[in-house]
Amino acid sequence: MNECFNIVGLGEILWDLLPDGKQLGGAPANFAYIASQLGNRGIVLSRVGNDERGCAILDELRSKKLSTDHIQIDEEKPTGIVNVSLSGGQPSYEIVENAAWDFLELSDDWHKIALTADAVCFGSLAQRNHVSQKTICEFINLTKKLRIFDGNLRQHFFSPKVLRKSLNLANIVKLNHEELPVVAEMFEIKTINPIKTARRLLEKFGLKMICVTRAENGSILVTKKEVSENAGLKIEVKDTIGAGDAFTAALAHGILRGWELSAINEFANKVGAFVASKTGAMPDFPKEF
Repeated sequence: MNECFNIVGLGEILWDLLPDGKQLGGAPANFAYIASQLGNRGIVLSRVGNDERGCAILDELRSKKLSTDHIQIDEEKPTGIVNVSLSGGQPSYEIVENAAWDFLELSDDWHKIALTADAVCFGSLAQRNHVSQKTICEFINLTKKLRIFDGNLRQHFFSPKVLRKSLNLANIVKLNHEELPVVAEMFEIKTINPIKTARRLLEKFGLKMICVTRAENGSILVTKKEVSENAGLKIEVKDTIGAGDAFTAALAHGILRGWELSAINEFANKVGAFVASKTGAMPDFPKEF
């Protein structure tokens, strides 16, 4: 029987306002959704405004069979949005500040969830405001098991202080191939070899594992004793939205079940590739997963 774990996505939830319509966004929700599709209890912890967009987010989550019981409602701040515009086919983003998810609170409800979480994934974006940053750090400190920091470095919404604190809180870190050199430079790691860089970060912050995703070129998982390289899968990409979050959810799924490193890497690439082969970050999964 497949054991069910409590897997939490903690942080931002928002609408991406695209030229052709709105799309639900936020890495924590994507992560929790994929975890639920893999047979776990995916839990979204975020905050929306008491407004039409907030109600629409709750409806969207329910349609994906995700519980909205733990989504906080803010009576003053609006539901988060990202204004997306296109110029010459290239998108530009404005992640509007002072959104509801900038003001996460460590409620009694969230406190209980932290104590029973088997894994929690958090990023840097939801820590752009000191209120949510404090809440996220307090929540992570209460958790006992997997603490996954998925960098998700966005625009100017990260700093050495936030990254240092996050790396110290986490025991698993996931960065993509573009984020890794940014973080390495920030912490004065000189090597450009991704495996050597990962090992130095591992040692510097006392981590159990670092994952480096490389888009269509697969991924590298590095622990103190092992390295697993996976070349990825050749697929027809529909869009890459949420593929990284799917990878992280599959990573947590395999780690919690004690799989070998190569098996975890293979599975995470399979799940990430599946999402990239579909439109949107939350496709329905076939039973084979």
